[in-house]
Amino acid sequence: MSLHRALLGAGLLVVVAGCSSTPPRTALPSSPTASVVAPPPPPSPSPSEDPMEKMTVEEKVGQLFMPVLYGSSARAAHQENLARYGVGSPAEVIRRYHLGGVILFPGTGNIESARQVATFTAGLRAAAGKAPLLIGVDQENGIVSRLKGIVTEVPGASVIGQTGDLRNARDAARVTAEELNALGISLDFAPVADVNVNPNNPVIGPRAYGNDPEKVADMVGAAVQGFHDGGVAATVKHFPGHGDTNVDSHTSLPVIDHTRAEWEKLDAPPFKEAIANDVDAVMSAHIVMPALDPSGDPATLSKKILTGVLRGELGFEGVVFTDALNMDGVRKKYGDGEVAVRAILAGADILLMPPDFGVARDAVLAAVASGRITATRLNQSVERILHLKREFRLDDPRTFPTPAEAVKLMKTSEHRAVARRINGAAK
Repeated sequence: MSLHRALLGAGLLVVVAGCSSTPPRTALPSSPTASVVAPPPPPSPSPSEDPMEKMTVEEKVGQLFMPVLYGSSARAAHQENLARYGVGSPAEVIRRYHLGGVILFPGTGNIESARQVATFTAGLRAAAGKAPLLIGVDQENGIVSRLKGIVTEVPGASVIGQTGDLRNARDAARVTAEELNALGISLDFAPVADVNVNPNNPVIGPRAYGNDPEKVADMVGAAVQGFHDGGVAATVKHFPGHGDTNVDSHTSLPVIDHTRAEWEKLDAPPFKEAIANDVDAVMSAHIVMPALDPSGDPATLSKKILTGVLRGELGFEGVVFTDALNMDGVRKKYGDGEVAVRAILAGADILLMPPDFGVARDAVLAAVASGRITATRLNQSVERILHLKREFRLDDPRTFPTPAEAVKLMKTSEHRAVARRINGAAK
């Protein structure tokens, strides 16, 4: 069963992270197959129960990292883990470095079958220490589908955008979220909130809902609602907007020369709508936008953008992820250790896929020890991360189905019908 159904059966209700009191423009009624009345958020732990009080600096710093681990079993040794982390199994890496999260990724052996993924994620969660583990994946659908062949093949954002129907955006996200939850995955790096205003964009293209900012905003808001219907945290990307570029940030550092007024009109609306719909996380872009920060640093390393604009102006209070730190766009000016430190100082909470985990971790620990990253700044990120984990009850063993149940929840007739309906509407 999906997260919300499992919790209802256990006498619990799903709570999703709230980060804005602004009412959303697109308040769709809940899907008839996913109707949940959310209760008030659970009370914050009292000071005597605050898990941060019992965490060491090393444990807190570990919460800031979401690397790639290697292998298909949590307990089995893999040579790549030995080379990168000094221990063999994914479970040992999590325990040694007190990791806050892990991203599942193709080419690592992580993804083979529904039963294997569900068993793998259960083993990863069992290895977590004082805080539960956040497990993420890039399952946008369409051309970015890390779980292709395992989950229902839902149309990508551009196809959904062509239908013009917000219920398609919401139902597509719900279907994906229900299957991710069944596999033990708690966060999706979706939906894409970029507005594809440049037809020569080599990195976004069909990953976006379209080229109209207001229509994309409505689709993004509906998708966030759908992820919440299915019980998975949603991450909008790539802030402050990666839609108008002909450069791929995987291989170079794009510069987007929108004026502030153009950014407000073209790039900002989908992110504002996501925040109005209580999106859980925002991913930064490895792009330079001089109108928002003239320093030449990418948004991932820009305090003016992540703290000043995203948090200060747009009011976002959730978790900020960097885009993958192994991408060339963020590695142009600084070394891999300095990039990690600057991202935290800019306002990022979780460092995704650092290319050299040891270098990045050592640099952050040194910055905390020297006071460059203050205890207050570190605690801000850790509290946001722990809050997200509490909201999705990641410490409750009833949150996720068993591996045997997971297999039965893939590609259900209802989910396949949603995919057919969307494809038919687009045609």
